[in-house]
Amino acid sequence: MENNLIYGINGPIVTVRNSHSFSMMEMVYVGEARLVGEVIGITSKVTTIQVYEETTGLKPGDEVFGTGNPMNILLGPGILDNIFDGIERPLKAIEKQSGSFISRGANVPSLDTDKKWNVTVTVKNGDVLQSGMIYATCPETEIIEHRCMVPPALSGEVVFVAKNGEYTINDTVVKIKDDKGEIHNLTLCQKWPIKTPRPVANRLPANKPLITGQRVIDTLFPISKGGTAAIPGGFGTGKTMTQHQLAKWCDADIIVYVGCGERGNEMSQVLDEFSELIDPKSNRPMTDRTTLIANTSNMPVAAREASIYTGITLAEYYRDMGYHVAIMADSTSRWAEALREISGRLEEMPAEEGFPAYLPSRLSEFYERAGLVQTLSNKEGSITIIGAVSPQGSDFSEPVTQNTKRFTRCFWALDKSLAYARHYPAINWMSSYSEYFTDLDPWYSENLGESFIKYRVKINAILHEENQLMEIVKLIGSDVLPDDQKLIIEIARVIRVGFLQQNAFHPDDTFVPLEKQKLMMKTILHLYKKSKHIINTSVPISYVLETGWFDKLTKMKYDIPNNNLSIFDQYINDIDEAFEKINAAVSV
Repeated sequence: MENNLIYGINGPIVTVRNSHSFSMMEMVYVGEARLVGEVIGITSKVTTIQVYEETTGLKPGDEVFGTGNPMNILLGPGILDNIFDGIERPLKAIEKQSGSFISRGANVPSLDTDKKWNVTVTVKNGDVLQSGMIYATCPETEIIEHRCMVPPALSGEVVFVAKNGEYTINDTVVKIKDDKGEIHNLTLCQKWPIKTPRPVANRLPANKPLITGQRVIDTLFPISKGGTAAIPGGFGTGKTMTQHQLAKWCDADIIVYVGCGERGNEMSQVLDEFSELIDPKSNRPMTDRTTLIANTSNMPVAAREASIYTGITLAEYYRDMGYHVAIMADSTSRWAEALREISGRLEEMPAEEGFPAYLPSRLSEFYERAGLVQTLSNKEGSITIIGAVSPQGSDFSEPVTQNTKRFTRCFWALDKSLAYARHYPAINWMSSYSEYFTDLDPWYSENLGESFIKYRVKINAILHEENQLMEIVKLIGSDVLPDDQKLIIEIARVIRVGFLQQNAFHPDDTFVPLEKQKLMMKTILHLYKKSKHIINTSVPISYVLETGWFDKLTKMKYDIPNNNLSIFDQYINDIDEAFEKINAAVSV
């Protein structure tokens, strides 16, 4: 038997000379510590391996062991309410075994093999099962039912069914016989290669919004279920905070949060917040429908590259059960930097700013795994990808941001000046965009009425008009502007402060239902309409501002509870009365 011995070591890159026993993308174990690695290059003379763990202590002559399988992860009950590293090793279990730091070659099962699950088998002898069909269920958490599915490319007739009861993930609960007469044991778990997308029956049009409760997103820059969005921003602009807020409040069934190369203190904050947060839909801990992949900046760089694929594979698994999944990737820039470092060690020809030439294709492969789909079991599921981008120096022209824009249809550009002015979310309404309006407007019309779209268009127009006027104001001041243009600046301030700015710590403002968002826009635009009409009759704008309604509407997000929206009607009546008084005073 051929011994495959290490010839060279360059950081996470290991080479083996004159070996013919490995296949491309095969998972291998490197050295006596059996470090996890993956074959990423093969020639007749050299096999190149990417090691996902710290290679300190490896030396030439150490043996490499093949597995014959691609780099895969274990899928089954126990994923939720768990924390993994970039290659799906459970950090809680590793901590019990080796303390606060991951030991090299830590050999801990990804999922608990001893825990018993209360399984209900949903098929009977003689049933014919196709790929993706559900054959058993168990309560994974208090709010999420785990659905065990026939692995893709496998089908057959049920010849054995276990009784309902408690089983571990490796116990056989169903046996099926395929067309060749072979018997296949179906347990509660299955393996899947992380770089291979899981198959679906059909891709569906992205025509339902992912409701986030964040006004600037839901109203001005919406994203669909199954859509893709980028959140670019420099240091301190609130990328992580925005993703936390979306993870807490968006109407996805399951959240996969990937901390890819982020600071350890940020990841510990995520863990602390998620463990304390109560899910508003179920009044259960948020962790009951969340899984976290923590791959901090001090962990091996190659595992950072794998963490994105691990996260999207977990998301696809729950999508195939018929759930709507949102994956937060924080941040894809750190992932791209890992690609760049590994590419440099492989001595590949660099492209722009040293990134590998295949950066665009890798980004597209990742974002293309999003979508609203019909699963193999004829359910509807979706994966929405929201990826943070960390351009150095807030330079949105750098390669990762520019290539991400090519493959995402939502661009929520975070602005440093807004963030430093404590305007959160710090999404700049001038440089952000969404391409989902055409897909989502029928849904908005059906559920909120045509008026919602009209209000949004008008709000957007006012903000753009204010942006043009501010160029003049910066040069010569606002005093020289006519009253109708002063009104634009005043009403735009109400929109910016009273509508777009949101308080994550206020019980009514942290999540705002769409109906309240609509009524807020309606009330602001009603004030604008009344003000514009009276100013057009030569009444000075000072009379309009003295009513106090401009300041009052900046606080309506706090003053009007989410469960008492009838107060908006009272506001509109009071605005009408205030302007009738102005009319009466001017007439006299």
